Amino acid sequence: MTATVEPADTPVAAAPATLPTSTPREAARLSWALLSRRRATLVACLLAFLLDAAAGLVAPYMLGRLVDLTTEGADRSTLVGPIVAIGVAALVTGVATVVAMSLLARVAEPALAELREDVLDRALHLDGRTIEAAGIGDVLSRVGDDVRLVSTSITQAVPRVLGSVLAIVLTAFGLLGLDWRLGLAGLTAIPFYVLGLRWYLPRSGPYYRREREANGVRAEAFLTGVHGSRTLRAFGLAEDHQRTVDAASWRSAQISIDVYRMLTRYYARNNRAELLGLLAILLVGFALVRGDAVTVGAVTAAALLFHRLFNPIGAVMSLFDDIQSAGASLTRLAGLALLPAVADPPPARRTGAGLEVRDLHHEYAAGRPAVDGVTLSVAPGRRVAVVGSTGAGKSTLGVAVAGRLTPTRGEVLVGGAPIGATSAGTVALVTQETHVFSGTVRDNLTLAAPAATDADLTSALSVVGADRWVAALDRGLDTPVGDGVGALTPAQAQQLALARVVLADPAVVVLDEATAEAGSAGARDLEAAALAATEGRTTLMIAHRLSQAAAADEVVVMEVGRVVEQGPHAELVAAGGRYAALWAAWSG
Repeated sequence: MTATVEPADTPVAAAPATLPTSTPREAARLSWALLSRRRATLVACLLAFLLDAAAGLVAPYMLGRLVDLTTEGADRSTLVGPIVAIGVAALVTGVATVVAMSLLARVAEPALAELREDVLDRALHLDGRTIEAAGIGDVLSRVGDDVRLVSTSITQAVPRVLGSVLAIVLTAFGLLGLDWRLGLAGLTAIPFYVLGLRWYLPRSGPYYRREREANGVRAEAFLTGVHGSRTLRAFGLAEDHQRTVDAASWRSAQISIDVYRMLTRYYARNNRAELLGLLAILLVGFALVRGDAVTVGAVTAAALLFHRLFNPIGAVMSLFDDIQSAGASLTRLAGLALLPAVADPPPARRTGAGLEVRDLHHEYAAGRPAVDGVTLSVAPGRRVAVVGSTGAGKSTLGVAVAGRLTPTRGEVLVGGAPIGATSAGTVALVTQETHVFSGTVRDNLTLAAPAATDADLTSALSVVGADRWVAALDRGLDTPVGDGVGALTPAQAQQLALARVVLADPAVVVLDEATAEAGSAGARDLEAAALAATEGRTTLMIAHRLSQAAAADEVVVMEVGRVVEQGPHAELVAAGGRYAALWAAWSG
């Protein structure tokens, strides 16, 4: 229902495992499967790139022809034809480039969008234990950095590499067409290029894979520090974790430095190949001209054609860096996209479902249980408030009940079925940190119920007391909201989140500090909205305000991860135990 924040009582997890990564062959098959869905456009794109490369051969040929005509003392009018041919070729090259890039976008961008959707779908269906083991940093680096790298490669690197490869092939045939001896002289550079590639390829792939993995570890370390800062300080682990972040950052930086060193040596090998090839053409051409075997213009054209190869070959070699990096990212994306699709379980009953927690135990770090043997039962339609001091395990219990966390031991049942076997939307989690999505008020509401009518939306807003201020907006339900558009107050954002609960009609609702600004009228209004939204629903309230606990059917008191008291508010106050002390401090 809302963006979920890391609970305050979450200690630092151990070093994360990694999510699956595909082989290059599997990634290539997946890419072809996505691209081939638009085969006609792909063929037209390749033909446009071929025309672009072919038109690029005209200028060297015509310049060589101009040299011969000038040497022969030809009439000035004879020079017009080659000059016009060069101009026409330049125009064709420009048009072909525009067409090729446009067609490539029509092929590649939809394919990338489908890949992104598949990756996100698999990521969203990963169970909590897998996410916890891998670390959120690994997931975010895949759906963020890796998608960005692949997208950049498609829009920038792939067109240049594809055009360069076609130019290299056609230019090689053009050299052989001028004179087979000049062609063979130019081809002497190939073994040196091959030697450079043979040196580079076995080293670059593993480097880029390690770089992507190191970036994921770095992101995980950073995010853990941000989300778990209070816990780190509470346990005196802040400095230790800072050293972990430093080590992860330096490892990522060191791999990048090593990559640049490797590239410098690789480019030096390419420059050597270019030098040897051009020297071979000039030496062979000099000998052939002296023997009247070829003209000066032919040698000039051959030298220009070979020189024309410098940019395409240099582009291929330099962009191979980007391609290798994108390839490493693509295997990481494919590793998720190729996971078996997970179908949502059949819908559970939306009403009349009780909640049962059996011997729930969870440790973020070995030997430090956040929740230890919690067992409780909530009858259908009843509200239970969970209270306790900071670090008692309340938020961990809440996210486990919401299915956002797979416990180390124990189980959570909704309507008698394990939480993992129920459909998405059976349990709704509402936290204090609600997110307003960029779009309209209507868009923010229909996330929970795409088929909802305006009457349904207005009714849900009325339940949580938001109908009046929404109606007062300039465009009502169609008013744009979100970052940089229309800022809502925290209370208004929370009311939208609670309205989504009404529209989604979940069986169980978990409220984790779902009211803001303790002691304010806004908080009291939100408490009333939360009670209205959860009317008749099985509800677990992580109550940081004891006024919420007083309104609940039953109160559960936790300390150090365990349940120490349980019962109705009045009985617990009368008992004079831990809850009575908390209530006295609150009401006093």
